[in-house]
Amino acid sequence: MPIIQSLPWILLLVIIIEHTIFLPKLFKTAQLTGWHGHIPGLNYWTWLKAIERPWYWIFLLIIPGINLLILVIMHVELSICFDQRSSSDQWKIGAIPWVFLPLLSSSDAKYSGRRDWSKTKKSVFRDWSESILWALVVATIVRTFVFEAFTIPTASMEGSMLVGDYLYVSKTAYGPKVPQTPVSIPLLHNVIPGGMTPSYLEWFALPFTRLPGISDVKRYDAVVFNFPHGDTIVVDPNLAGHDYYGILRGEAIASAGGNIDMYLEESERYNADARRKLSKRYGIKGRPLDKTENYVKRCVGLPGEAISVVDGVLQINGAAIEPPAGLQYEYTVTFKSQLDARRAISGLNLTNVDLGPAKMMGDAVQVVLALTFKEIDSLEKGTLATSIKRIDVSSRQGSLAMFPNVSSAEFDQWDPDNLGPIRLPHQGMTVDLSARNLALYRRAISTYEGRDLDERDGTVYIDGAAVKSYTFDLDYYWMMGDNRHRSADSRMWGFVPQTHIVGRASFVWFSKQNEAQHGESKIRWERMFQSVK
Repeated sequence: MPIIQSLPWILLLVIIIEHTIFLPKLFKTAQLTGWHGHIPGLNYWTWLKAIERPWYWIFLLIIPGINLLILVIMHVELSICFDQRSSSDQWKIGAIPWVFLPLLSSSDAKYSGRRDWSKTKKSVFRDWSESILWALVVATIVRTFVFEAFTIPTASMEGSMLVGDYLYVSKTAYGPKVPQTPVSIPLLHNVIPGGMTPSYLEWFALPFTRLPGISDVKRYDAVVFNFPHGDTIVVDPNLAGHDYYGILRGEAIASAGGNIDMYLEESERYNADARRKLSKRYGIKGRPLDKTENYVKRCVGLPGEAISVVDGVLQINGAAIEPPAGLQYEYTVTFKSQLDARRAISGLNLTNVDLGPAKMMGDAVQVVLALTFKEIDSLEKGTLATSIKRIDVSSRQGSLAMFPNVSSAEFDQWDPDNLGPIRLPHQGMTVDLSARNLALYRRAISTYEGRDLDERDGTVYIDGAAVKSYTFDLDYYWMMGDNRHRSADSRMWGFVPQTHIVGRASFVWFSKQNEAQHGESKIRWERMFQSVK
């Protein structure tokens, strides 16, 4: 582990050791049981008595991120109880307790208890600061372990969840994740507003840990997850939330003049050239797992299942399954006139989000629309539409845009409406490392499970050992957007590991259209406090 990553752990260990050495004398001076100071855990319980703070603060000391803040507060209040009450005294022991806790213990300072504010009025600044501090502590705990608000930014789930919906995302549904980057600005996900400055310290990291949840992920749950391909980003606000590997591949193919065969002949050279260009133009950086972008999609495939899409129909283990109610595709719809088109669009309550390109054909007009089965049925029963034809997406075959983003006789035939079968890994599942399986599972093995995978002279090596099979450590899910032709999902970038699951979208607590995306700005009162289905 690099020294910069080890340093926080070293400092934390040193201060814990110092607590067992220097707290006993301070406890004795405070007329408390001195030997308690030598026992980790018990010393913090007694410490809370010394500073006259509630016993339940002990639980705040086990919450990553919050515990660091509480320790700072406890050090400061300990110095106050021993009459070191100047601002400089408080700053010193709060910021450098490794130095000033031993000095406090070796001093002849008398214990006088907490500052009595009954005879002294707090300044407005102090009063507000304390209120804001504790509000942030409570809000951070709730946001981390109970629920979080999430906004639908794109139309990938349109038909079920609309752009402008504000969701209540339950963290307890599948079990809240303990923050892996605990030192961060409260209530900010990954950047400080107004730029691309990270809101967290990446070099102080914790291992992945999930607390027990209420249930497992079920088919058709609307799941919020950390975007698996978000571990690397293009440092630009408009690109950071998108698939870096897809952006890189697109740039590399463009460097090859758009000729995929030419790109495949020297993919490493073209990728390196594209990486240099992106790095020079925007910058490229990595992100820790819990700070990747949050996505929301519907879970359609569970660990161990074989998933296929045949002519747009989802199949599990070879059998077609009932689609969710809000499922929609893109269709080319022809109307006899522009007036008929406007009447149909208005009658179906479609907005700009649902509309695609339009083309005049004499008096008739042809419009691309994203429609649900219910909306198709309404058009077919009416007299306004003369033709309804689902968009053909076969042009995406052989473009390397479809998972697993490599070229082969089989994979080159895949498109958003036709792919598979793909077996979703589950914990304990063993696969032979054939060429096909390596293409499908390479990233899962090397990135999500952290194995060193290499191929040399026709032999596969994992962590230095020659192997012919691999047994998975994690469960994996398949996520797809309900707006099937306008969703970048598992069909493009693959599996979602269990480590990336954040929570379940439970209900819409607020919903608002905006003029830019919908053509009209309004609050959608009828959607408020509706469950997500």
